[in-house]
Order: sequence, then structure tokens, then C-alpha cells
Amino acid sequence: MDTGIVKQFEDHQIRSAWNAEEERWYFSIVDVVGALTDSSDPRQYVKRMRSRDAELNANWGTICTPVRMTAADGKNREVLAANTEGVLRIIQSIPSKRAEPFKQWLAQVGAERIQETIDPELAMQRAMDTYAKKGYSEGWIRQRLLSIDIRKELTSEWQQRGVRKGSEFAILTDEISRAWSGMSTREYKDFKGLTNENLRDNMSNTELVLNMLAETTTTEISRAEEPISFEENCDVARRGGTIAGNARKQIEAETGRPVITSMNALDFAQVIAGVLQDINREDEA
Repeated sequence: MDTGIVKQFEDHQIRSAWNAEEERWYFSIVDVVGALTDSSDPRQYVKRMRSRDAELNANWGTICTPVRMTAADGKNREVLAANTEGVLRIIQSIPSKRAEPFKQWLAQVGAERIQETIDPELAMQRAMDTYAKKGYSEGWIRQRLLSIDIRKELTSEWQQRGVRKGSEFAILTDEISRAWSGMSTREYKDFKGLTNENLRDNMSNTELVLNMLAETTTTEISRAEEPISFEENCDVARRGGTIAGNARKQIEAETGRPVITSMNALDFAQVIAGVLQDINREDEA
């Protein structure tokens, strides 16, 4: 757990820690409450907030967890912290003008998700708009949406073969990644300087194409051979990835340049900073 990271919200510092195992940020609850309320005693505010919201109080132990973070004196101490989901839940219980934009955003997101359930094309359009706003090219966006469809076909195939979601999906994904890129998913992310960002969102066109080749080949081999055991699925994943790996090596031999690049898109912290800046501008308007 990285304990030395501080986010800035207006004039307030919010301590945060990165959990590499979970691939999640954890934020100091006292710091978040202090930033959104300007309370002179955020700890007492938290106590009053819990007394007002019975449901929040009942789930407090699930929402919050002790995390070691760096205090003002430079020492590491355990403080109550929550991940992004937990922080958003806590914000719902803060009757503050600063918290209102977050609440409105949550309501908007909820309404959008309901509409996307009714009409899935809206989800695709939202994804396209989001990538476009981040500066991705139109060609890259088309490939990225195709990669989502290919990934869904692969995971659907795995489920039919009895592969369990979670750890087994992750193991097979790592097998594919190692076979074509020479790195596990975590190693690939570290190479690009990523934390919890989506790896595919940080791939170049060529990287994305080769990753799609690896996954679609794995799907086709699995459909042809119908593996039964998890070990057999691992073998199929390695073989599917190897085909894309051979293509990568051939491209590199022809061009004299490595396909795998450390270049990446905006990191998570920058995205959050952008959201906070937008909220600040709305408050000032």
C-alpha cells in the first residue's frame, strides 16, 4: 500500500493510498469530509453524520477500513479510509453545497445506466463520446469498441467452459498477455506507469490490434477444441496468445522498432483532478 500520495481539492489536501493488490485508491474520510464541509472538526462531523444516517452507520464497517497514511508530522498512522465507491456513498450523507455537484452527478449517472439497460446502443454512444473527449482518434475508438466485443466473446466462451469469473479469468488473461507481449497484465501496466487504469485504454493501435488477435484466436481455438479442465483452458490461452506474439515479433523484425510502448493515456489521478476542476468551475459560475 502506497501511503505517500496527497490529492488537492481547492485549498484542502486529501490523503490517499494505492492498494496494488486490489488496484484501488483509498481516501482519508476525515480529509474528504473536511474538504466538502469546511468543518473545523471533521471527526465530530463524521460522528454526527453517522448518527443522522442509520443505514450509513449500519454499513460503516463495510464502507470504511483502516489504512496507513502519512500524517502532517511525517509519520505513518492508520486512518479510516474508503475507496471511490465508499467515498461517493459518504458524500450522499453530507448536506453541503460542495457535495451537491457530486450528488447530481450520481443521479445523472444512475439515470443514464437505466436508459442504457433499455437501449444498449446508448452505452456504445456514451463510450464513443467519452473516448473522443479524452482526445482519442476516431480510428482508435472504432478499434477499442471492437476490442470490447471481442473480449465479451472470449469471456462468454470461458464461462461456457466452466471457467470462474475473478481469479481464473485473471489467470487466463495473464497467460494470453505473457504469450503475446512477454508480460503479465500487471507487468504491462507497470511498464506503462499505470495503476488502476484500463490497460487497453492505454494501448497504441498496434498493441490493441495484437491484443484483439490474441483474444479472438483464443476464442476460436476454444470453440474448436472445447477444453474441459482449467489446465486445458490455460493451454488454449497460451496458444492463442502465442499466435499474436509471433505476429508481434515479425512486425518488430520488419520495422526494427518494438511494438510494446510505454506511452499511455491520462492516468487516474489526472482524470479525478479534471472532474474536481469542473465541479469547482460550476460552483464559481
